[in-house]
Amino acid sequence: MFLGTFEHNLDEKGRLSIPVRFREVLSEKQLPEKMIITQGLDACLFGYPLDEWKRFQEKIVSRPMNKSDERYFIRRLLAGATECSFDKQGRIMLPGSLRDYAGLEREAVLVGVSNRIEIWSPKRWREYLESGKSLEDIAEQIQDL
Repeated sequence: MFLGTFEHNLDEKGRLSIPVRFREVLSEKQLPEKMIITQGLDACLFGYPLDEWKRFQEKIVSRPMNKSDERYFIRRLLAGATECSFDKQGRIMLPGSLRDYAGLEREAVLVGVSNRIEIWSPKRWREYLESGKSLEDIAEQIQDL
């Protein structure tokens, strides 16, 4: 399970170091040192281990194709997806198109969200946190927390 928030720098080639704790999660699951990175929601990137990506992909491709919004959603997620291998330093190469989508320049915030990693620009992450309601307000609206 991916948990926590980490700040890392991208190098001049667009490589991003994945936190050791996240790489340990992958090792515990005995997964190869690869992830699928794609466009996420709220202008961040989603990073999935291969087994989680397979489950996620099976769900989304089984959606009905008769609705244009569903087709668009599926196309955007799959067309933007790329398999990223880890180098010996635990870094992945983020393609320019994904860096542009997420507004990533020199710094990134990596957030563990259970079955995936989210990769945010620090500015967008701060804006996202500041734009939401308080946890107390949200908790009051959730019935079965």
